[in-house]
Amino acid sequence: MLTLKGEKLYLRALEPEDLEFLHELENNEEFWEVSATQAPFSKYVLKKYLENSHLDIYEIKQLRLVICNLKDQPIGLIDIFDFEPRDRRAAIGILIANPEERQKGFGAESLALVCKYCFKHLGLHQVYANITADNERSLRLFENRGFTQAGLKKEWTFVNGRFKDEYLYQLINKNVH
Repeated sequence: MLTLKGEKLYLRALEPEDLEFLHELENNEEFWEVSATQAPFSKYVLKKYLENSHLDIYEIKQLRLVICNLKDQPIGLIDIFDFEPRDRRAAIGILIANPEERQKGFGAESLALVCKYCFKHLGLHQVYANITADNERSLRLFENRGFTQAGLKKEWTFVNGRFKDEYLYQLINKNVH
């Protein structure tokens, strides 16, 4: 699908071979804050998740795509979740796993591709993201891709013994009514 292929990377569906990659990401405590995870995942649970990853976004209200570089190596994940077909909106979350792969444009290109997919193939009116106020890289990433700050949720998430503010960012598709 050309919508999911860019100059530096492509996005693809989860495969059974992604079990180790997914296990590593889901059990890395560094990422728990952005994924709202509070406990490790077993390989058994993740294998069951992979077995059901083919289910339709209209049925399970989410779609997880693997971000791959042009050497076919998985470098991250991008999620479409809280999909609301009636309201024509969905949330987006992104993770580039290896710090050495960050700040190279992979996040920006992945975000652009998934927004294009959401607008073109899902017919969404808007996509949005919830980003903690101290996550400066993510704030810049979404702002640079045309998302605008729509609101501030004060003391919204509780992380490491303290509350953090969280911003709501939106990108509205002006071509869909």
